Amino acid sequence: MGEPAGETTLAVVAHGKGDLHVEQVGVPVPAAGEALVRIAYGGICGSDLHYWSHGAAGESILHDPMVLGHEIVGTVARAAADGSGPVAGTPVAVYPATPLPVEGIRYPAGRPNLAPGPTYLGSAARRPHTQGAFARTVALSSRMLRALPHGLSLRDAVLAEPAAVAWHAVSRAGQVAGKSVLVIGTGPIGALAIAVLTRAGAASITAVDMHEKPLAIARALGATRTILATEAGQVEAVQADVVIESSGSHRGLASAIRGAARGARVVMVGLLPSGEQPAPMSLAITRELELVGSFRFADEIDEVLAGLADGTLFVGPAVTHEFDAEEALDAFAIARDASVSGKVLLRF
Repeated sequence: MGEPAGETTLAVVAHGKGDLHVEQVGVPVPAAGEALVRIAYGGICGSDLHYWSHGAAGESILHDPMVLGHEIVGTVARAAADGSGPVAGTPVAVYPATPLPVEGIRYPAGRPNLAPGPTYLGSAARRPHTQGAFARTVALSSRMLRALPHGLSLRDAVLAEPAAVAWHAVSRAGQVAGKSVLVIGTGPIGALAIAVLTRAGAASITAVDMHEKPLAIARALGATRTILATEAGQVEAVQADVVIESSGSHRGLASAIRGAARGARVVMVGLLPSGEQPAPMSLAITRELELVGSFRFADEIDEVLAGLADGTLFVGPAVTHEFDAEEALDAFAIARDASVSGKVLLRF
C-alpha cells in the first residue's frame, strides 16, 4: 500500500511565481517516529494559492521547489518504526504544525498555535522549506496523525484542518449561543465559521461577501441573511454582537468594525498583509469594541472530527469542486476565482 521508500511518488510542486508542476518526487525515508501515509484527498488553501500566484505567502518567500499542501487526509501505509501513532491501515487526518519555542520569546503553554518558531507543512517560512503533503505518499510524524472516528470517511474528513481554524476563531468569540453574528468574507474559512456558528446555536448569522457564489454557500451552511459587500449601509446597520472578520483585507476589517454593535467582539481570523493597515480605530475605541486575533488552531481538530462524525458539524456545501491530482493546474485556477468556487479538493 503506497510506494516503497526510496522510489518516487506524484506530487504538486511550486517552483516559483506562476510555476506549478505535477511531477514525480522521491518518497522520503521515514524517521523512527514517522509513518508513511497514503494521501487520499487534499484541500487547496489560500497559502497554496499565494505560493503559486506570488511566489510567497506573506513574508514566507519561496526560494526552492516545495511540495504544497497541508489540508490532507489519508491512510497509514506503514506505521512508525518506534511504535508510536496509528497502525497500518488506519485512516487519519493530519495536524500540520510542529510548535517550536524561540529563546527569549514568551507564549502561553496551553496555546501551541502561538509558538514563535513553528514549522507547518508546505511552508517557506524557513529554509530549507518544510515540504507539504500534496503527494500520493508522504512521511509524517506520528504526532501529527489523528485517527478518524468510526464511520467518518476520508472524503468527509478532508475539511478537518480548515474547519479547526474556523472552530478556533469562533471559540475566540466566546459564548455565541443566542447572539447575532456578522461574518465578513465567506471564502472557505468564513463559510466554515458559519457552519461552526450554526452548530454553536447563534441566533442569527449575517454573511457578507463580494460575490454571490460564496454567499450561496453561506446560506447552505446556515447564514440567515446575506449582503453583498458593496452594500456598505446594510452592513453597518447589522450591529452584531459578534463579528468574524475572515476577508483578510483592510476594507473587510473596516466593515467588521462598522457592523459591530457597541461593546461587541470582533474576531480577526483573515490574515491581513504584513505592515500597517488602515482601519477606523476611533470607532473601535468609542464603541468599546474588543478586537481579538485568531491564528490557526490549538487542538480543536479533535473536536471538529467528533462533530463531523456525529453529524452536528455540517460542512458539505463548502466543497464546490474536486479534481484528480494530475489536474492540479486546473484545480488551482478554479480555486483562485472566488466568484465560482468554494473549497477545491485534489483527489490523490
